[in-house]
Amino acid sequence: MYSSKNIYTSDFKLTKLVYLALCLLLSAVSAMAQMPGTSVKGTVTDAQSGETLIGVSVFFPGTSTGTSTDLDGNFVLRTNQQVDKVTFSYVGYKSVTMPVKPGQEQVINLKLGSDARQLKEVVVTGDRRKVKYSNKNNPAVDLIREIVAHREQNRPQHYDFVQYQQYEKTQLSLTNTPEKFKRNPLLRPYGFVTDNLDTTVVQGKALLPFFMQEELTEHYLRKNPETHKTIVQAEKKVDFGEFVDTKGVGAFVKNIYQDIDIYQDNITIVTNQFLSPIANLAPTFYKYWLTDTVTTETGQQLAELSFIPRNPTSFLFTGKLFVTIDGKYAVQRAEMFVDKTVSINWVKDLRVNLDFEPNGDGRFHLSKSELQADFGLTRNSDAGFYGERTVSYRDYKINEPAPDPTYEGERVVRQEQAANLAESFWVANRHQALTAVEANTYTNIDSLTNLRSFKRTMDWATALVAGYKRLGPNVEIGPLNAFYSFNPVEGFRLRFGGRTTTTFSKKIMLDTYAAYGFKDEKWKYYLGGTYSLTNRSIFEFPVRAIRANYQRDTKIPGQDLQFVQEDNFLLSFKRGNNDKWLYNETYNIDYLHEFENHFSYRIGFRNWRQSPAGTLQYQRVASTEDGEESTSLMNNLTTSEAQLELRWAPGEQFFQGKVYRTPVANRYPVFTLRASAGFKDLFNGQYDYQQLNLNIYKRVFLSQLGYSDVVLEGGYLFGQVPFPLLSIHRANQTYSYQIQSYNLMNFLEFVSDQYASVNIDHCFNGFIFNKIPLVKKTRLREFATVKVLYGQVRDENLPQNNPELLQFPVDAAGVPITYTLERKPYVEASVGVGNIFNFFRVDVVRRFSYLEHPNVSEIGIRGRFKFDF
Repeated sequence: MYSSKNIYTSDFKLTKLVYLALCLLLSAVSAMAQMPGTSVKGTVTDAQSGETLIGVSVFFPGTSTGTSTDLDGNFVLRTNQQVDKVTFSYVGYKSVTMPVKPGQEQVINLKLGSDARQLKEVVVTGDRRKVKYSNKNNPAVDLIREIVAHREQNRPQHYDFVQYQQYEKTQLSLTNTPEKFKRNPLLRPYGFVTDNLDTTVVQGKALLPFFMQEELTEHYLRKNPETHKTIVQAEKKVDFGEFVDTKGVGAFVKNIYQDIDIYQDNITIVTNQFLSPIANLAPTFYKYWLTDTVTTETGQQLAELSFIPRNPTSFLFTGKLFVTIDGKYAVQRAEMFVDKTVSINWVKDLRVNLDFEPNGDGRFHLSKSELQADFGLTRNSDAGFYGERTVSYRDYKINEPAPDPTYEGERVVRQEQAANLAESFWVANRHQALTAVEANTYTNIDSLTNLRSFKRTMDWATALVAGYKRLGPNVEIGPLNAFYSFNPVEGFRLRFGGRTTTTFSKKIMLDTYAAYGFKDEKWKYYLGGTYSLTNRSIFEFPVRAIRANYQRDTKIPGQDLQFVQEDNFLLSFKRGNNDKWLYNETYNIDYLHEFENHFSYRIGFRNWRQSPAGTLQYQRVASTEDGEESTSLMNNLTTSEAQLELRWAPGEQFFQGKVYRTPVANRYPVFTLRASAGFKDLFNGQYDYQQLNLNIYKRVFLSQLGYSDVVLEGGYLFGQVPFPLLSIHRANQTYSYQIQSYNLMNFLEFVSDQYASVNIDHCFNGFIFNKIPLVKKTRLREFATVKVLYGQVRDENLPQNNPELLQFPVDAAGVPITYTLERKPYVEASVGVGNIFNFFRVDVVRRFSYLEHPNVSEIGIRGRFKFDF
C-alpha cells in the first residue's frame, strides 16, 4: 500500500487526473456573478520614429492597478473598479492621461512624444533601440551591482527568533470564450452558468472560478535549536466532494504557485529555474535601464529600474525594480513577468509582484507576494485555467522569543476548529477582503457538487483518468487498463480487482484482484490490507501503518517498472525473447513509521516461494564418479527474509490525495538504505544471506542549462546463494522508456552480488531549441541520459565453482543468456526530445558495451508519456 508502486503514483497520473478534472469542470462548474469592469489594451510607440516602447508605465490614476508594456510595446490593463482615466508615463516622454469608458473593453494605441525637460532630470544613456547596449558606463548596471553587493545586508538574516502572521489565498478559474461556454452541450443542465460569466479578467474570455483556498497561519522560527513551527489558525477551501480530491488539487496548485525569493540567484517556478534580476550573474544575461524616479507616500525616493533578457527565449524575467537610493540599495517592489517568447509548457502568461517592508533593524522582509499564471493547451487555445496566489505577512516580531512550549511538538499544528470557523472570523482577520466573485465561489461549488448529474459525470471521469470505477460509496473496481493483457506464459490474461475507498474507512484499506491465464490455465490472486495507527488516512503524511498481503502471480525476473502496472495491456508488447518467467507465492507483513522531519523506517518480513515458468529452469549440474555430468531440476526455491528500510528525504513535499501520494522533486537529496537477511529453515527458507543497498537521488538545478536527475546506487550481498537471489539488474524489453531501468538490457542478462551504478537524466529545458529559428516555436525540450553499471559475482557464487548452485540460464540452443559484469561496465546513453504535443518524450537509446551477447539491440527508440510544465 505504501510501496513505490502503490502509494507513489506517477507524477503524470496525478497531474493528468487534476488537469482532466479541471477540463471537466470547465463544462460543469458554476460561474460567479458577473462583475462590471474596465479593460484597456493596445500598443505604445514613439511618436517620431514609430518604434514600439518597452517598459512604459500604464496605470489607472487613483488605484494600485498598473502594468508596463512588453517587448513589443503591447499592454493589457484590467480592473473591476469603476475608473474613467488611464495614464501613460515614460522617462524622456510626456505623460499622457486619456479618458476610458467605465465597464467596457477598449483599445488605445498611443504615440508618445518626447519631453526634453524630463530628459534633463534623469540620467539615461539614450534611446535603447538606437544606442548599442553596453554594461560599461551604464548607471543602471552600476545600480544593479550595488543591489547585489548589499543583498545580504538588506534581506532578513537568520535571527535568533522570528514571528509573523501569514495569510494565503489561492484561486483557480477555468477559461474559455463566452460563446463556447454557451454552446457547450454539457452546460445545458446548469443554465445558471452561462448567465453568469466574468469577462473582466482575461481579455476576450470568460472566467469560471472553481477553486478557492484560504489559510491563516502563525509562524515561529528559532535559530538554536533550529525550529520552524507553524500553527494553522484557520483554513477554508471549496469541497469538490468524493470524486475530486480537494487536498490533491491544493497540493498541485501550491507546487505551481511556489514562494518567490528574489534574493535567491535562481527562482523556481513549476519545473523551471529563472535567473533573478539581482543575481550575481544577472548583468551577463539581462539588460538594464534607469527609467524613472518615484516618491513614496512616506517621501522616500526610489529608482525605477527596467530590465529585459538579452536573449528573449531564455528563462528570464522582464519587468521593473523599485530600489532605495539612500545608500542601502534595497528592493522595495518588484514587478516581473515572463514574456511570451519564453517556452514554459502550458503557460501563456505569468506575472510576479513583490512588496517589501523594513524591519526595525533596517533590513527588509517580504510583505506581499502575488503570482498569476494563465494556462492553456497551446498559446492560442481558448480553454485553460487561470490562477492567482496571494500571500501577505503581518505582525513581524524580531528577536522576541515565544514561550519554549511553542516550539515543541509537531512542525505543523492545526487548531481544532481551524476548518470550521464562521465567516465573521474571516471578515475580521483576512488581510484583504474578498471580491464578490471570490466570496461566491464556496457556495456555488457546494451547490454544484450536490447535483446528481455532476456526480455522474465526475464518476465516469474518475474511472477514465484514475482507472477505478466506483461500485457504491465503499468500493471501486480497477485498474481498468489491467483487465486484459497477454504474455508467452499465460497467453490471454483477464484480471478483475478492486479496493475500498476512504468512505469505507480512512484507517483501513483493503484491495484484491483475481486473474486467469487461458494458456497456462492457472488462477492468480492477491489480497492485502493496510491499517493506519493514526487518526489520519493511511496515505496522509506522516504515515504510521501496518500492511499485510498475500500474492500468487507471475513476474519477469529483473523487470522493475516505474509507476505502471506490470500487466498493463500496452506493456504486453515487448522486443526480443520474453519467455523466462516466475510463478511467485509471497506473504508480506511490514510496518511503516514516518516522522515530521521526513525520516522514516520500515520493518517487515517476507516469505517468498518462486517457481520457474516458461523456458526458465532451475538446474544443477554435478560430476559423477565416472567423470560424466548429471543434471537435476529444482521445482521451486523458498526464502524467508527480514527487511529494514531507512529513508531520509529532507524538505520533501507531496501531491497528497485520498488514495495516492506523489513526491515532488526539489533541490534536496533523498537517501534510501535497505537491509535484508535471509534465514534458513525458517518457514521453509533454504538460504542464509544478508544484503545491503543504498540509493541516493538528487535533482540538480543548473539555472539556464536546465536540471539533472542523478541517481547513485550500490549494493552488496553477503553469503552463498543461487542466481535468483543475486541482484538481477533492472532490464526493460518494453517500448516504454523507463528512467530507472536499462532500456536496451535484456531480462536476466546481468546478475551481481556487488555493484555500483550512476544514472544521469538531464533536461535542457529548451536551452538549445529555443535558439533555433522556427524550432523554438515548437516548445520542444532536449534530454540527454547516461547510465553506467559496474558489478561482479564472487567466486563462491559462481555455479561453475559450486555444483550446489543453480546454473545460469541458457537459451534453447544452450547459449548462456545470463552474465556477470567483471570485464567492463554496462553503459547505455540516450538523447531525446520531450514536450511533443505537451505530453510525449521520445528517446534514441544507444548501448555501448556487451554487444556480443545474443539477441541484444545496439540502438532502440523508446517513448514515454509524461505530463510536465
